[in-house]
Amino acid sequence: MLKFYLPVKAPALLATAALVTAAGAASATEQASAAMMNATGESVGSVTLRATPQGTLLHAKLENLPAGAHAFHIHAVGVCEPPFTSSGGHFNPDGKMHGFDSAEGMHAGDMPNIHVPDSGALEIEVLNTLLKLDSTLFDADGAAIVIHDGPDDYASDPAGAAGPRIACGVITQ
Repeated sequence: MLKFYLPVKAPALLATAALVTAAGAASATEQASAAMMNATGESVGSVTLRATPQGTLLHAKLENLPAGAHAFHIHAVGVCEPPFTSSGGHFNPDGKMHGFDSAEGMHAGDMPNIHVPDSGALEIEVLNTLLKLDSTLFDADGAAIVIHDGPDDYASDPAGAAGPRIACGVITQ
């Protein structure tokens, strides 16, 4: 399984990968998770979310995904019914425009593309400095993590022209 660690710095994406070690990680005060499923209901892994003083650290252990680049987002609704449009648009509590390349800011749910190797398995950590594990995320309709068929172009509003949604997981505390 390929492993890499990628922090997301807002408002700009930090292009360099950085290894996050237990010694450098802040103590967690809140945690959440999402069991990721594909459109046929099969597991494709899990994502754990942990609050840190710098934002939310997402640790994804994924498998059985198609090789290639895929958009990886937090979506505004915690419903994952295929074809996963039930998860709504990107999580965007501040009403920003989409994408790392947007001068008007970016959605709190915007994250870097994931790059799945031919094995279909990937383990990554992403630090999202705009995401908080709070009542905005855990509101009445919840939130979800979604993986798209194609990569996010980091510019097209509202969703990055990433194509259909191929996996989804409801975020639970």
